[in-house]
Parts: sequence; structure tokens; C-alpha cells
Amino acid sequence: MDFFSVLSMIGGLALFLYGMHVMGDGLSKVSGGKMEKILEGLTSNPLKAVGLGALVTAVIQSSSATTVMVVGFVNSGIMKLSQAVGVIMGANIGTTITSWILSLSGIESDSFFIQMFKPTSFSPILAIIGVAFLLFAKSEKKKDIGTIFLGFAVLMFGMDSMSAAVKPLADVPEFTGILTAFSNPLLGMLAGALLTAVIQSSSASVGILQALCVTGAVSYGVAIPIILGQNIGTCVTALLSAIGAKKNAKRAAMVHLYFNIIGTTVFLIVFYGLNMVLHFEFLGHAADAAGIAVAHSAFNIFATAILLPFSSGLEKLACLTIRDEEETEPQSEAAQLLDVRFLEKPAFAMEQSRNAAKKMAEASKESLFTALSMLGDYREADAERVVAEENNVDEYEDALGSYLVKLGQKDLNVHDSRDLSIILHCIGDFERISDHAVNIMESAKELHEKDLRFSEKALEELKVISKAVVDIVNISYDVFENTNIESAKKVEPLEEIIDELNKELKSRHVRRLREGKCTIEQGFILSDITTSLERIADHCSNIAVCILQVAEDSFDTHSYLNAIKKEDNATFQRRMEETRKQYPLP
Repeated sequence: MDFFSVLSMIGGLALFLYGMHVMGDGLSKVSGGKMEKILEGLTSNPLKAVGLGALVTAVIQSSSATTVMVVGFVNSGIMKLSQAVGVIMGANIGTTITSWILSLSGIESDSFFIQMFKPTSFSPILAIIGVAFLLFAKSEKKKDIGTIFLGFAVLMFGMDSMSAAVKPLADVPEFTGILTAFSNPLLGMLAGALLTAVIQSSSASVGILQALCVTGAVSYGVAIPIILGQNIGTCVTALLSAIGAKKNAKRAAMVHLYFNIIGTTVFLIVFYGLNMVLHFEFLGHAADAAGIAVAHSAFNIFATAILLPFSSGLEKLACLTIRDEEETEPQSEAAQLLDVRFLEKPAFAMEQSRNAAKKMAEASKESLFTALSMLGDYREADAERVVAEENNVDEYEDALGSYLVKLGQKDLNVHDSRDLSIILHCIGDFERISDHAVNIMESAKELHEKDLRFSEKALEELKVISKAVVDIVNISYDVFENTNIESAKKVEPLEEIIDELNKELKSRHVRRLREGKCTIEQGFILSDITTSLERIADHCSNIAVCILQVAEDSFDTHSYLNAIKKEDNATFQRRMEETRKQYPLP
């Protein structure tokens, strides 16, 4: 094997790893975070957990990614540790699908149709389709499918390059000698674990082992210990992910490690114990790609079958390793939803961001509506609730802002990119609305402490503008949550009417002040309240305009507002008149 063969092997390995990465990313984007949502909705049924873990891993092509997601779910409190055990076991089974796909390269037949099942036959076709989709398709989903096809083709080309480059090694005695050393189960396991720990993918390391099989120098006696070690090496990714996580997340990573160590130990004892009695002849035979896939699947299914009934034991073992002493302060609700581990799957991280933004919106709405209810009936418990909700909104704004900046650096599809822009534009408005809710609460508190009351007339007028604000908040928040374009067009006319109401209320107060029907102190408080209400309407307008502008691929808010408010805009003027009739002052 000369220098150029070594270069070919390294290049083939690089293409293989890159193709696997590209294909995995494409599969994740096409799934749009749905696979991860399936995991999130797990029940406590262990068999269902195993099945879903296997399914998700087979789709996203990475047991490491699934396990890291599980660590994130447990860290966030979304999933219990007992649920995580079954998913981790299933992930080990699901990851074997890659080795089965790669084993198709060993198909030998004169039949044209059977030959077409060989990846070397159909991967060029997939590559052509993939390139065509990437270059000419307008649909984002078709481009992602093209990425998957192209990733698979690159993967298979890399596999072929590796196989072709290492084939001459069959005639190198030193290479055969090294492999013979790996027939020692402990050395083989160590080699497999180290290789997988370095490249952080058991699927990829099994693929490399399958490529080496073409030399004919890799016997089953060598391959099986390496496969066992690969399953232990893949635990490194989850263990690294658990650094700095809460204790239950660390326990989930330890469950992954213990599952593979115990499963490997039991398999070694049973397999080599039987070998001492039965003397398995196939251990001396040259392994092929299909045989590697069988051994890989057999071990993982065996380990799951024997350890699933003892899943609670694995959980207890992890709890004994990671004890309860080091209790950290509880995470905020925002931090739980926005775990940094989810950033590895941008589509799911975006889904979590949407959920967090909706919760933030609900918290700001709750604080506002509670504050408005206090204008007629002040309660200290409600005041504390408004402050608590406002603090909650502040936490959401900080967490979402920093999280979305990190997420924006990832590869997102068009839909997710637009949603990210919308959320970034709107979270400031939600936060300011909750600030104004606190201002209204403080005005209600001042009225209560000074034993002041508005006149009946002022109270009736305040109810009209309050109703208008409640309506605009409900509409704009629905627009945000459901991207409701038609409803968004109703917001600006209502915002204009609230501006009119605010001016009219202040004008009427001045008249009452001149007539001696109210005091300057009451007037200041009333002005503070109506000003807060008017500014809340402005923020609602910002939210609605943001949705409309994103729909039109533009963020020129001022130009948009100037255009729709022109006197010759008959539609806008008609909506203004219709809205004005709904909020008549007494």
C-alpha cells in the first residue's frame, strides 16, 4: 500500500463522514423537529419508549444525537429519567439501520434489478436527483430532500473509496498481524471504543469496519469485540453533553454508559462461554458487510432484551453514581424549554423557541388583564401576581434573546428563519406590555392607598378604552401565535381608535377639572393609566405589523404604516369607521 493509497483512504473516510453528516442534517430538517416532538410526548410504557427511540434514531441516523436530546429533555424536566432508559435502549437498536444500508454494497448477482439494489448502482442516480433539486427546486422541502440524496451518495462514494484503498492491505502481513491482536476481546473492545469516541458516531465507525472487510483479513473473531467497543465509545457524546447539566440529566448519560457496559459484559460472558463449549467455527471466517450488520444488530437487540426488564435497576445504579447532595437552584421555566443541547437539532430548537414565545405572550397578557381587574378591586395578592408575571416575562425575554441569536447561526429552513425573525421582533413588545401592566397596577395601588375614586363618568370612560385594549391584545396575540394575516389587518384601525379615545378621555378630564368634579391628583393617575393603555396598543400594532411585513418579506414598518393610513386608503378608513362604532364613549 503506497502513499497515494493512504491519501485515497483518508479522502474516502473524509467523504464518508461528511456524507453521513450531511444526510443526517437533511433528515433532521425534513422531519422539522417532529421526531424530537415524538420523543417529548413519550408515555411511561417501556416497550413504547424502546420502539420510539429506535424509530427516531433510524430517521435522524444518529444514536448520539438521540441520546443528547434525551439528556436535554431530562435536564429540562420534559422527560422523566425512567422514560429515558427505554429511549436510550431503543436508540442503540435504531442506529444499526446504517450498517444494514451499507451492507447492501455486498450484493452480488447477474440480475439487473438485484444489481440496482446495490448502493453503488443507485447512489449516482440519487446524486443526480439531489443536485437537480438543490439547483432548480424552489421548494425548501425539495432542497432538503436533495441534500439527503446527495449526502447519501457522498457517503457511499466515500465508502467505496475507502474499500478500494484498503483492499491492497490484504497482502500486507503487518496489517494482518495488527488485526490478529484485536481478536483478543479486550484489545478489540478498546480499539472500537477509542475509534468511536474520536469520531463520535458508532454508525460511522461500524461503516469503517465494514469497509475494512473487503481486505478479507477481518474475521468475525476480530470484528465482534470491535463492535462491542464501538457501543461503549458512542457514550462519550452523551457524557460530554451532560457536563454542567442537572443531576437527572447526568444520570441519563450514565444510564447510556451502564447499559452498554453491562450489556457488553453479559454478551461477552455468554458468547465466549458458549464458544468454549461449542467452538464457533465462523469466528475464524472472513467477515463481510452484511455479517457486521447482523452482529451489530444482534448485540443491541440482545442487550435491550436482557436489560429492559431491569431498567429500574439501571436507573437506581445511575442514582447511586450521581447522588442528590449537589442540588443546584431550580431552573426558570424559560431555561427548561430552551436547553442548549436542543441547538444541535435546529428544527426542534425552533419549535421550543415558539413554545417559549407563546408562554411569554401568555404571561404578559395575564399580567395585563390582572392589572386591569385591579382598577375596580385592588388586592395585594393580585399585585404580587402582576409583579411575578412581569419577572417571568423578563426571564423569557433574556433567555429567548440569547437563545435565538445562537439558533440564528444554525442552518434553518425558510419557515423557521421567518419565525425566528418574528419572535426576535416581538419579544420586546411583550416585555414592554408587561411593564405597562406593572404601571397600571401601581396606579391602582396608589388609588387604594390614598383612598381615591374616579367619578362614575370617568370609570365608564375608562371601561370603554380598557375594553378596546383587551380586544387589541387578544387579536394581536392570536395573530402572533397563529400567524393570522386577516386578523392582523384589524389591529391598526383599533390602535388608531385607542389613540382617539386616549385624547378624548384627557380632554374630558380637563373639562371635569374645570367644573370641580375631580382633582388634579386623580387626573395624574388617570393620565398615567390611559397613557399606559395607549402605549400597550402601540406595542400590539408593532406585533401585527411585524407579522404582515414578514409575510411580504419586508421590515420597513414606518413605510407600511404611512401607506395604510393615507386618507385615500378607502379600506383602512372604512375599517376605522366600523371600529369606532364598537367603542362609543358615554
